[in-house]
Amino acid sequence: MIRATRVIRRDRLGSGEIVDRIVLDSNDRHRRRMAMRGVGGTAFLLDLAEATALDDGDALALEDGRLVWVEAAPEALLEIRAPTPHALKRLIWHIGNRHIPAEIGEAAVWIGHDHVLAEMVRGLGGSAEPVTRPFRPEGGAYAGGHAQDHGHGHSHDHPHAHD
Repeated sequence: MIRATRVIRRDRLGSGEIVDRIVLDSNDRHRRRMAMRGVGGTAFLLDLAEATALDDGDALALEDGRLVWVEAAPEALLEIRAPTPHALKRLIWHIGNRHIPAEIGEAAVWIGHDHVLAEMVRGLGGSAEPVTRPFRPEGGAYAGGHAQDHGHGHSHDHPHAHD
């Protein structure tokens, strides 16, 4: 079976023959090794050196140079909002206290659909509306950075350290 051994980030995609696409939910977009089959039937083994968070628009490079496009599957989520920035921060703290994956935006937070957490949010003065969209949860404190971290695309004339 042919292997996919490299991820090409969407912002670094050049010209390459995209032969298929694979549609993955947020759990399946964070893998190291897994047998996969594209929508068009291309079978391959994802075989990366370490577990990697794939994002919508990335590509997997097959050993023969062909590419398989990564597409984030829509998922059933709750979109959580609050009347003020402080109230949203409070809700984020309560959600984080439950150790569940969350995607944090400027004015909303998205989590997997859960009726118990929806009631908690509403009880704390927020709104929790069901939505269907791709889910891009934060990578976590010990996951080597944000799930969306695709490396720096800016100059290194800045004062922060890179670990």
